[in-house]
Amino acid sequence: MSVESTPWGETQSAVVPGISAPSSVACLRSLGKRGIRTIAASSDETTPAFSSRYCDESVLVPSPHDDLVAYKDALLSLAMRPDVLTIIPVREEDVYVLARYREEFQEHVSTPWPEFDTLAGVQDRIRLFEAAENAGVAAPDTRLLDDSVEWNPEEEWIVKARYSILGDGYVDCEPESCVAPPSTRYLPPGVTPDVDALTEEMGHVPLLQEFMPTTDEYGFFALYDHGEPLATFQHRQRRGWSYAGGPSAFRESVRIPDLEESGLALLDELDWHGLAMIEFLRDEETGEFKLMEINPRFWSSLPFSVRAGADFPYYYWLLAAGEEDRIDHEYRANIGGHLLRGELLYLHSVLTDEVDLVEPPAFSSALSDVAESLWEHPRFDYFQTDDVRPFIRDMRNTYGAFRDQ
Repeated sequence: MSVESTPWGETQSAVVPGISAPSSVACLRSLGKRGIRTIAASSDETTPAFSSRYCDESVLVPSPHDDLVAYKDALLSLAMRPDVLTIIPVREEDVYVLARYREEFQEHVSTPWPEFDTLAGVQDRIRLFEAAENAGVAAPDTRLLDDSVEWNPEEEWIVKARYSILGDGYVDCEPESCVAPPSTRYLPPGVTPDVDALTEEMGHVPLLQEFMPTTDEYGFFALYDHGEPLATFQHRQRRGWSYAGGPSAFRESVRIPDLEESGLALLDELDWHGLAMIEFLRDEETGEFKLMEINPRFWSSLPFSVRAGADFPYYYWLLAAGEEDRIDHEYRANIGGHLLRGELLYLHSVLTDEVDLVEPPAFSSALSDVAESLWEHPRFDYFQTDDVRPFIRDMRNTYGAFRDQ
């Protein structure tokens, strides 16, 4: 499929869901700077995406958390417009809807995302860890919570959702229902979990996983075309939104052969198509990269990938347009970048959070580390001088969230 002029504008358009993560704005900036028309679709009028100078059109749509089918119908309505070439998934709900109803979308737009069964092999973490074992990719001991296990008082475990999204393709619920599973629970050593209570709380039988006592987290990012890698990127997360980890607040680009080998082996085993961000933790004793999860859509730190030279939104557009041969992927290693809101949340977590199994750093040390890295690596996800309004909007949203707590 080639990019052609349409009555709606000089070029065909891309639909970008507008969310609180900076990935939406990164897509608008990447495509808009190349003259590609952008449509931001969101249920939230305060999304930073609507503030970007590179947002050509903003459309209010139902929230997927209120009615997933209504959200799908809104995206499908946009897909039916003659100017729209493709839709870009930036969260689990997006890629779930696009894959679940792929046949409806493929009648109207290019679909560089996986078939639903392939997606399920990633969003269902039991299937994901089975694929990792088949691919020879290391992973922590992981099983269903209701499996029998000998409780050693010295062993440490976490309880996490089996599915990255609770939709009718995975659990017993209505098609309109879409629930983000509860956060990971850290089990104190030697404590036997209440299986029934945790199952009820999470809406399904969750996973029991070996706790890895490290915050040495790495990401492997890729765009695949029916089992063939088109572009890859790597970063090391230096700080998350919490001192225990979580989404990235500060990270640096890296190029590590063993990390690439593990990432490619897993995606090859899955016969992957589309976007993927694989999260690994590095074992402190062996140096081995161990699989945590895969996000089958754009990642929250996407602006940093683009700043480092790996322009994945444009790569995605080229794949959608049938021009994947034009993808020229390269990036700079050993540079860093920040999400300023994430840095504030990190410092707030050091002051206020108590996470079982993880000791917080001293606040003075945490503050010094943040200040030093901001000085040495002045690259920011939202703040750009040619498009400053999304940064202002994000800061206003962050202030409002803290004020309302």
